[in-house]
Amino acid sequence: MIRKVLFTGTLMMAVFSGMAQKKQGREAISNLCGCFAVTFNYAETFTNDTTVKRLAHPMDNFAVTELAYIIEETKDKVMIQHLLVIPDGKGTVIKHWREDWQYEQTERWQYTNDKEWTRLQLPRAAVKGQWTQSVWEVSDAPRYAGSSEWVRANNQIFWLNTTDAPLPRREYTTRKDYNILERTNRITVSPAGYLHEQDNKKIIRNPGTADSLLAGEKGYNKYVRLPDSACAGAKAFWTAERAAYWQDVKEVWAQKMNASGKIILQNKVAGKVLFMELDELAEKELAREEKKKAVEALISKYL
Repeated sequence: MIRKVLFTGTLMMAVFSGMAQKKQGREAISNLCGCFAVTFNYAETFTNDTTVKRLAHPMDNFAVTELAYIIEETKDKVMIQHLLVIPDGKGTVIKHWREDWQYEQTERWQYTNDKEWTRLQLPRAAVKGQWTQSVWEVSDAPRYAGSSEWVRANNQIFWLNTTDAPLPRREYTTRKDYNILERTNRITVSPAGYLHEQDNKKIIRNPGTADSLLAGEKGYNKYVRLPDSACAGAKAFWTAERAAYWQDVKEVWAQKMNASGKIILQNKVAGKVLFMELDELAEKELAREEKKKAVEALISKYL
């Protein structure tokens, strides 16, 4: 009887601990939503390339306004769409990246090589108490994913993960000397917003050989909360029609990815990039089903 009571008590403690971890993570993820002034800072910290005279220039410190908007949520998942307000004096708004957070997710798409993602299956024990962040491109193509617990320590709540990713947009148009960015992402939330801190490794990966480290990089993306009124233009941009179009784009991606254990994307087709073609299609006057068929044809062209 004593053994049974002890077992029951231990089980109940584990259940309550899991519930508390889930709630803590859900509350932290909620703090990633809202209207923010965002500043971006990146700089290489060292390089193993002895032929270069200096490190890559630090990225200029610049700020934008961004709305992080919940577009879908369930008890185990939060889908956040980022909308970027371009600092052009006109208040131009564009669809930016998307992040999905899912609790104890046992399947994710892992970046493995040049524009190549592989479906990864994980035992439930490997993700127990963890939230998986899946990051998606402007085109809703996959980017990177990783999982970890949200941890409270030293009067902070943070999430820390290391995972492979493609080159960031700030570099893939100008650099060919590496092909994998190993990202260590640390997200620390506070009442004022949150800090996305990065310790990145720029990796050269070739089949049949060990990875080679080219350089290290430090990144600070600071999100400072603004009044909701500062993002009024972004909210107006995300109309029901626009939301329906991008929902169809996500559904097409899901169909393509569910049909295969691996996907490989082309950067350009006939000199064009996918997100621009999808943006152009979004503005065309077509019936929804006709437009969705056009989306399917576009994405297939790049796979």
